[in-house]
Amino acid sequence: MKTVRDDDGRQYLLLKRSSNASLVRDPSTGNECYISNDRLEPVDECSPLEMAATGIDESLRKLVRGVHDDRTLGFLLELDDRGPTSVRVLADRYDFCESDLHGRLAELTAAGLIEEADVAGERGYRVTDDCRMALEVVRNATRDD
Repeated sequence: MKTVRDDDGRQYLLLKRSSNASLVRDPSTGNECYISNDRLEPVDECSPLEMAATGIDESLRKLVRGVHDDRTLGFLLELDDRGPTSVRVLADRYDFCESDLHGRLAELTAAGLIEEADVAGERGYRVTDDCRMALEVVRNATRDD
């Protein structure tokens, strides 16, 4: 499997190549079609697995990359439910030692899942819009079961 681009700039996963045309899949829709080989060129800067992942919304990919355990997921769910919260309250409310809390805050900020917020004159955090959308999708998927 390889990543290819057509002459309109759309990227696909190359599934099968014959002498005249190639079978490709659009990762965002899953649709497969044949495109003439003279309209396709290889894309070296994007691995096929990275291209396959683009079929999932970027906000969900951020959540998957940034959350490594249930405590962190629970922390984000709580922060989403409660809204912007000061660091002092976060330290008091949850069972993280100070270094674990600050480490998680740094990781989640770097992942684009939380951002700093002013909470009654104190430094605090809130979930980003991307995180909120991803959590909503996850919550809705859970409710549908």
